[in-house]
Amino acid sequence: MFTASELHPHLASALEKTGFTGLGERYQGKVRDVYTQPDRNLRILIATDRQSAFDIQWCSIPLKGQVLNQISAWWFERIADIMPTQVLDIPDPNVTVAKKLRMVPIEIVVRGYLTGSSKTSAWMNYAAGVRDFCGVRLPNGMVKNEPFKSAILTPTTKGEDDELIDPPGIFAAKLATEAQWEEIADKALKLFARGQELASKRGLILVDTKYEMGVDEDGKLTIADEVHTPDSSRYWVAESYEQRFAAGQEPESLDKEFFRLWLREQGFEYGEKATWPSITDDVRLSLSAKYIDLYERITGKKFTLPPVGSTAKRIEKNLEKYRSSLLPAHCSLANKVPSHPSFHKKPGW
Repeated sequence: MFTASELHPHLASALEKTGFTGLGERYQGKVRDVYTQPDRNLRILIATDRQSAFDIQWCSIPLKGQVLNQISAWWFERIADIMPTQVLDIPDPNVTVAKKLRMVPIEIVVRGYLTGSSKTSAWMNYAAGVRDFCGVRLPNGMVKNEPFKSAILTPTTKGEDDELIDPPGIFAAKLATEAQWEEIADKALKLFARGQELASKRGLILVDTKYEMGVDEDGKLTIADEVHTPDSSRYWVAESYEQRFAAGQEPESLDKEFFRLWLREQGFEYGEKATWPSITDDVRLSLSAKYIDLYERITGKKFTLPPVGSTAKRIEKNLEKYRSSLLPAHCSLANKVPSHPSFHKKPGW
């Protein structure tokens, strides 16, 4: 695990955004800059170091983008037998070249434990008295960080402000048909089971996660975005979980829940900007170290620190083969979710 002093030189050169030309139209998401090339039927996903929490952009975390992309690449290889993946190429530690998909307009959240600190989390809703959670009936008497008897699905809508939704709500809004949701749910639970199985072999607990799926040009449901990263998932250290749970302490985490809890400790409240704290370099470095630690634990590989300030130039060089003078220069697009009719272009998928 790298020390704060080893990571400190990378603070000033964290990759906050890209502005490459000749790669297609540019769309800026919460973390990724996405360049689309419709003529090649592909998307170029560049993982930046931007850090969001509670649907707010806060700061940048050194080397986070490299960690996210490399963890996802590791996981994509290990779930390809469950469902098709988006991956066409990994030309750079920060980049995935992916199939162009018609995205399912739902975030598919799978939870194994009663935990969380966001307004859509299981624990925050349970603590507020909610027992019918996204169509799942939760028993009385549970405590924070307790495991569910089996994994549950708690989908949300996709947009600037994610909202909880249950299957009947999905069908009523025509976000998916019942048959489509059945396939989505089946694949999501199988992905999560694989994730928990492999994480346990590394001394980790995969607590919960979020999947995004889309449909490829052949009509096949495909896993997209990222898989089991510290941004899309919670991970706890298995060895200390039982003892800390019995003592009423928070589990040792290796994900951005550390950051969410820190924000709460500083007095953060959603609608009150006066409560939004400034992010210290110590917090940025702590989160960077946690992300790198997770990468090494999950993959069993040593994380490679790049030369300071080299990331953007390296990415541009490694994407040269995807640049074309015939493609339009990049332009920034607002966050978009495909309209519902585009998702239902043909029967089934």
